[in-house]
Amino acid sequence: MFDAAIIGTGPAGLSAALTLRIHKKQMIWFGASPICEKVARAERVSNYPGLPDISGAELAAAFQRHADSMGLTVTAQVVSSIIPMGEHYAMSAGADFYEAKTVLLATGIAAAGTLPGEEALLGRGVSYCATCDGMLYRGRHIAVICTAKRLEHEIAYLAELAEQIDLFPLYRDCGISLPNVTLRSEKPQRVQGDERFTGLTLSSGETLAADGLFCLRTAVSLNTLLPGLETENGHIRVNRGQETSLRNVFAAGDCTGRPYQYVKAAGEGNAAAHSIIKALAQPQGMRAVQDNIR
Repeated sequence: MFDAAIIGTGPAGLSAALTLRIHKKQMIWFGASPICEKVARAERVSNYPGLPDISGAELAAAFQRHADSMGLTVTAQVVSSIIPMGEHYAMSAGADFYEAKTVLLATGIAAAGTLPGEEALLGRGVSYCATCDGMLYRGRHIAVICTAKRLEHEIAYLAELAEQIDLFPLYRDCGISLPNVTLRSEKPQRVQGDERFTGLTLSSGETLAADGLFCLRTAVSLNTLLPGLETENGHIRVNRGQETSLRNVFAAGDCTGRPYQYVKAAGEGNAAAHSIIKALAQPQGMRAVQDNIR
């Protein structure tokens, strides 16, 4: 049982992880490794205190060095669901489950939205986990939507099982070249099926029939990840302690709203970590925070 689970390896997640490590809390940190991959793509950062006119690549490298110096490690898995378990939470990531007393969402603003019809058919032909559900489609025809090159190993795994795959890579320079994988340039528009997945409606107007659909994304929509979380204008609603509407769940960074700035995200991550430390110190570990959200 971890004291805290942090989801997201941007500046907010890093700031929280550093503070929790200093306070000797047991945590698990989910996200991409190396960390701060979006920061690294910025041409120039001019408003980070003490680091004037630094390039995104240089800032990301400094963040990584700081994390390494503190002995922080990243669990490079995508959390597909968070399940309330009374006084703690369970997280599903691939074929693994983890438990933590508190959760910090630092997912940024790129948490991928679902397609129309997708959530209704989750577990009924739609899956987010190749390792968990791939064996169900041995010798079958499946469609795969993938949003990042770093998830291509999951496509390769599915190709070992499925007879045929129609792959929709939503990124550049796809590295998959396998005899039973067909790369598709159309964009999926809608998931089809009543009681079970039957196919995808594509931007071309075609409906692609398939036995199953795997959505391999670096992030999961908030509604799917943690149902019941209050949002406002597409962002997670928080108070000044970064507490959300759900007990023992905190949020920090771009996912809480504008301004979308690295320095703001780092500050919120630090504030969230201190709220987590305070919550962990209370009798029975926690308290309900719904009434604190204004």
